[in-house]
Formats: sequence, structure tokens, C-alpha cells
Amino acid sequence: MLFMITQVHTPESCPKDTGGADTLINKKVKGVTVKGRWGAWSQHTIWYLVDAASMDALGEFLDPGMKRCTCTVAPVAEEPIKR
Repeated sequence: MLFMITQVHTPESCPKDTGGADTLINKKVKGVTVKGRWGAWSQHTIWYLVDAASMDALGEFLDPGMKRCTCTVAPVAEEPIKR
């Protein structure tokens, strides 16, 4: 299932000088594929489009940033709602 994740950190917890944005996620989690990543760096906000097999895998993917960020996770679809 596809999810759009919005991950926000404060300027004080910014990973810019401590490994960068990759330190906020676990890219090696089985069952999660990153389809896209975008950042509004001056707003300290990162968006990820991921395909996740389960909520457990999604939680493991986000775990590295749990003490530095807040996240919203929304299920999304490529197809519009059919009427």
C-alpha cells in the first residue's frame, strides 16, 4: 500500500551536520520501498512516498527519527476515487 509521509524536525534537531536526512529513516527495512523523497529544507520538512507491506514495516522505517521528528502518515492511491 502507498503512504505519503510528512516528517518534520526542529532546527535544533536538524540532522544536517550529523549524517543528513538519511539518519531519520531506516532504508534497509524489508517490506518498504521508497518511491520518492522531497524536502523543504528551510522548513525542516521531508516528504516520502513509500510502498509498505505492513504498518510494522512502516514503523521500523520511521524508527530512527522517532526522537527527533514528528510524522503524519496518510494512505494514498494513484487512481482517483471512482464514482
